[in-house]
Amino acid sequence: MRALLDDGIPLVAVSFDDTDAELRAHEAQAAGVDVAELRVDRYARTETAHVLAQVDAFKALPVLATLRSPLEGGDWKGTEAERLELFRALAPRVQAVDIELSSREILSGVIEAARAHDTVAIVSYHNFEFTPATEELQAVIDEAKSAGADVVKVSTMVESESDVRRLASLLLRAGADGTRLIVIAMGATGAVSRVFFPALGSRITYSFFGASSAPGQLDFTETFGLLRKFYPAFDRRKSA
Repeated sequence: MRALLDDGIPLVAVSFDDTDAELRAHEAQAAGVDVAELRVDRYARTETAHVLAQVDAFKALPVLATLRSPLEGGDWKGTEAERLELFRALAPRVQAVDIELSSREILSGVIEAARAHDTVAIVSYHNFEFTPATEELQAVIDEAKSAGADVVKVSTMVESESDVRRLASLLLRAGADGTRLIVIAMGATGAVSRVFFPALGSRITYSFFGASSAPGQLDFTETFGLLRKFYPAFDRRKSA
């Protein structure tokens, strides 16, 4: 997973719940999905054995485990202690985990568990209302790095092209100091970020099969086709 994140070729992640895991895992692999994001917070059942069975179904693909807090748009219904224990069970079985910077109670525990198993720790920030000032966003990135993030994810709602440029500036700045970022501009105006922010260094772009999980997402077929068109190295990898 670390090598994939650092090879400069866009990665496409698709989110999955626990519906028909084996069938959907096979479809994802056949379609060319790079990363399976397992949205455990959306699972019908979250007992450890069930969750790990879903991970096993996707074993042919790099797996990112996300247990999104309701404070940042997720559907997790358990306690923070239960969420931490599930992260600890997942850490040795997946290639990456995603934990929100705002999840102060369990943030350090999740990162510690990830480090113990050489699992990539993505520390994320989501703002579904607006795009904060550059200084505030940079402070988020700096805090996430200080907390131990391998990758920092910043996803904000944009209302104008100037918001998109503000997010792009984070990627340009990160390129100079080696910070690994995933940056997403949500909303219709931000759809361009799903295809072109990887050119500025955003490590993963998110797509979907069926129903979108975030404002402004493009479906997998469209995303895949555009990436093959604009990124020759991506096209070569998928043609191999």
